[in-house]
Order: sequence, then structure tokens, then C-alpha cells
Amino acid sequence: MNKMDRALLELQLEPEDLFQTFQRIVENVNVIIATYADDGGPMGIVRVDPTNGSVGFGSGLHGWAFTLKQMAEMYAAKFNVPVDKLMNRFWGENFFNAKTKKWSKMKEEDNKRSFCMYVLEPIYMVFNSIMQFKKEECEKLLEKLGIKDKLKPDELAQEGKPLLKTVMRNWLPAGETMFQMIVIHLPSPVTAQRYRTDMLYEGPLDDEAAVAMKNCDPNGPLMMYISKMVPTTDKGRFYAFGRVFSGRIATGLKVRIMGPNYLPGKKEDLYEKSIQRTILMMGRYVEAIEDVPCGNICGLVGVDQFLVKTGTISTFKDAHNLKVMKFSVSPVVRVAVEAKNPADLPKLVEGNFVFRY
Repeated sequence: MNKMDRALLELQLEPEDLFQTFQRIVENVNVIIATYADDGGPMGIVRVDPTNGSVGFGSGLHGWAFTLKQMAEMYAAKFNVPVDKLMNRFWGENFFNAKTKKWSKMKEEDNKRSFCMYVLEPIYMVFNSIMQFKKEECEKLLEKLGIKDKLKPDELAQEGKPLLKTVMRNWLPAGETMFQMIVIHLPSPVTAQRYRTDMLYEGPLDDEAAVAMKNCDPNGPLMMYISKMVPTTDKGRFYAFGRVFSGRIATGLKVRIMGPNYLPGKKEDLYEKSIQRTILMMGRYVEAIEDVPCGNICGLVGVDQFLVKTGTISTFKDAHNLKVMKFSVSPVVRVAVEAKNPADLPKLVEGNFVFRY
């Protein structure tokens, strides 16, 4: 769940209101999932649940996020309570009385919802101390959270939103949250390809390529799907980016490059070429690598001469194509327009335009 910073800074929601909003969103998402997915299917249970760490909360703009698992891990040692037990306590109708140290399923005058008390309140305190310029309170909080030593002097000298952004992304880095959710909840290629192959492969599901894909077999025939072309620093050239489903792709390997219009037994949209270079794509950087086994994603150099956008790469002579991905998005064209004469600016603001290209 994104844009949590706006809930606190712009909407200024109270913790209880924010919890109700989160709960409503989770329920709505699960209704949509239940409409299209069956819990008894090959993917297992796909509904999301904060108590198993499959829901993240945070701000993509500011680069911070958390799950209930991460919050429970922070409190587990302090309370000497198992993480799983705390995760269940930190969501839903669970209230805690700080005086009597007792839990309740009902809201009473002297207890608080545990999600608000243990998850939201520390975040609200950080936001309040920084945005209200309470320097001493802020320093104490940073020491308690154990992030004061992580910040550089020039970062500590910041104020307002810049300081808030720095503090939150050091305390609750979004990257760690996403990584943890991916590792715990997404199936490995070995597991996923057993049921994904039936929906991805256009050929017979008992041929050599399909069997190798189902088993994610690194020793089977190469089956790779190119999903997009990524621009390179060389003008007009692209890296072919895709995923290896079986076998392994290697620099110098002679392969069959099959475009989306290729039909088995015909030569249209088919090229037999050697891979110039295999690379790992890590954000803005690329690194040459000798080979990449199945279950991984990588980039290829030189394939852009034969594929426009998507295609299948294989070493199996009788291989069929992998199905082309279809996206239900409309292309968007953005044009910056300015008035030639500043006096015409009001007309520009009021006007309606039709662009022809």
C-alpha cells in the first residue's frame, strides 16, 4: 500500500482512521482476487493478509516501507514473544491495555488497538517531531530507533521533509521490505514453472522443450522468452531483456531466434545466429557474464537486429513459441506546450487542443 506519507502529511488521518482505511483496502483487494482466483488452484492461497507479511505499507516516493513481520521482529526480543504470535496480535480486533498488560478483542476506554499502538504510533511520533521541528525530541527518537549513527552530519542538519525522507528510508528501507516479501511469498522458478508452462508454451505439453520448462531443467534445451528491448548507450541499439525457462543461455551459443510471427516448420520470422554477449542487468549498470542458467533473467547483445520487441530463443529444432504477453494499457504521448506570446498564456490555459502526429 503506497502513499502512506500523504495520509500523514496531507490528509492528517488519525491512527484509527488510517487502520480502517488499510483494512478496507485489504478486504477490497481480496474480493477481487477471490473473483478471479481459486485458493485450491496450483498457486495455492493468493489472498493477501497482513498477518503473514504479504502486505506492505509505505511510501514509494520517500523510499520507506514495512510489513507486520518486520515490526513484529523489532518487538519480539523486547517482549520475549514469538514473531508469528505478535504478527497476529498486530492486526484486526486486538487491543492492549498498557496498565493491566492484558489483551482484549473489544475496544474499551483504557486500551488501544495494537496496530495503532505498536505500528503506527512510532511512525506518527517521528513525523510529528520532524515536521514540528522538535529537535531534541527528534534526536532522542533517532537514538531509540538506532539510526542516528547511520546518518551523516549533513543529513542530520536537514529539516522538514528532506530530514523526514532521510530518517524514514534509513529506519524502514523499502528495498528490504520488498526483498523479504519476494523471498517469502513468491514461488521459486522450480515450483512456479510446473504450473506456468501450460499457460506459456504454444506447443505440445509433452515435447522436449515443455518438459524441460516444467522441470526448470538447466541441462535441457534452451527456452528463453524476450519480453522487451532496453535502450543502450549506443544510439539505436538495444539489449534484448528476457527470462530463461530451461537450459542455459551463453555467449557464443548458436540459437534459433523466433519472432512472434514464426510458425513451426516454416522459415518466416526465424533466424539462426550466435549470441554476441550475455549480460546481467542491474539497474543502470550491466555486467558481462559467460552464461545464465534457467530460472534467471538477463540481457542479450545483438538480438535487437532480429526482434522488434518480443520473441522466443531456443536450441530445440522443433520448439514452438512462448505466448506473447498482452497488456491492456493505452500508449500515452506527452507534449510540452508554451505560449509564444506571454500575453496569450490565459488562452493557453483555457484552450482545448487536438494533436495530430
